[in-house]
Amino acid sequence: MSPNEPFAAARLFDRAGGPRIMGILNVTPDSFSDGGRFEAVETAVAHARAMAEEGADVIDVGGESTRPGHTPVDAEEEIRRVVPAIRALRAALETPISIDTMKASAAAAALEAGATIVNDVWGLQRDPDIARVAAEHGAPVCVMHHRTEVDASLDVVEDMKRFLSRSIEIAQKAGVPDRAIMLDPGVGFGKTVEQNLQAIRRVDALAAMGFPVLLGTSRKSLIGHIIPREPKERVFGTVATSVVGWAAGATMFRVHDIRANRDALLVAKAVLES
Repeated sequence: MSPNEPFAAARLFDRAGGPRIMGILNVTPDSFSDGGRFEAVETAVAHARAMAEEGADVIDVGGESTRPGHTPVDAEEEIRRVVPAIRALRAALETPISIDTMKASAAAAALEAGATIVNDVWGLQRDPDIARVAAEHGAPVCVMHHRTEVDASLDVVEDMKRFLSRSIEIAQKAGVPDRAIMLDPGVGFGKTVEQNLQAIRRVDALAAMGFPVLLGTSRKSLIGHIIPREPKERVFGTVATSVVGWAAGATMFRVHDIRANRDALLVAKAVLES
């Protein structure tokens, strides 16, 4: 993959080459599962190297927690957290890097530091200028469904499709080609437990929109509702959702535990394609 080829990282969005693993690297003090563990650049690089060795196709760097009840940070603080880590990762690894942000200025700084994908939990709709930034840098985008309020009466699949259709439109108008757009159902964001389960089960509804799907369920509270385990003990539950997601049409999986998910997904793929 040439670093100068626009949208080159979109090759990772092709389901034919999947399943793909996006390894989570939080350089934050307050993420729900691993907050504070990888704030130092040296530990961040060591963890990213370990994830790459276990088979991560992308390292997703986040500088602001999006867990329920998180404390928002401004763009300057987010940039201060992510840019040194991304620069160090780019020097140490060949694995592509994505920036997990909803802010255009943070995305721009991360892309200039060496990231090649923008992963926006607000689907380009919180800061629409982020789509322009991605397009100008030739960066593919992952756009996630998000809600500020939970509505148990909502048809969550139709709501996801409406929201993500708007995200696709924003990306397209900014100049991001369709092949460089990936959809995310947003498990754990503004949904009831049942709606989260439906979001996983109905990944096919998003895939039917003609775009690849990213599924992020790793260690989330949804799994804790089903099996009462602490976040780090939700590996098997996460693996189950990943396998179901692959069968339903997802291509990429954003996880903490690389080897467990990758092994299970490769076996699932072999069985389903036999």
